[in-house]
Amino acid sequence: MFGMIRNSLFGNSEETEYKVLSSETKNGVRFEVRRYDAAKYAAIFSEGRTYDQVIGELVRKLLTYIGGNNEQGEAMGIAFPIIITVYPRNDGVFSRRLAVGIRIPNAYQQDPPAPTDSAIRVEERPGMTVYVLQFGGFAGESEYRAEASRLTRALGETTPFQRKQYFCCSYDPPLKPYGRRNEVWFLQEDP
Repeated sequence: MFGMIRNSLFGNSEETEYKVLSSETKNGVRFEVRRYDAAKYAAIFSEGRTYDQVIGELVRKLLTYIGGNNEQGEAMGIAFPIIITVYPRNDGVFSRRLAVGIRIPNAYQQDPPAPTDSAIRVEERPGMTVYVLQFGGFAGESEYRAEASRLTRALGETTPFQRKQYFCCSYDPPLKPYGRRNEVWFLQEDP
């Protein structure tokens, strides 16, 4: 298993491509508006446990899938970021429901290897426009919640974005000690 995780983290890697539509600063918070194209993702879901209780397990399962634990035995590499969909309650605390997704690398988009773990699904996700706030350091639930709160205040009440869910994104292997990149994405809604 360690070999599969190593292959997924330190093998071929790519960053998911996007187009920056604008870069803005509101209320002292700098953020971008980005457009991502539709793509296939490996995804896994959890209900009943908190973010901090379950996130490591879910990410490891996805890393072993893209690292070669699939029907073809194919080590695909990784396409960053790892995207965690969270569903906050009214008080901002994450509900006990989340989804973790990793975009299938470009070379496998047409025909991704089938997962051997029945908990993992390969799904087509539509293109999306997101408001993005980037930050550094090690990020857990409390850090993502704090940054989401900053982005919410910066966007204000009139900006059309989905408030029932958002995305917590990580671009780095877990043992990277410095220069870490994390992001919070809010899905833009049609005005």
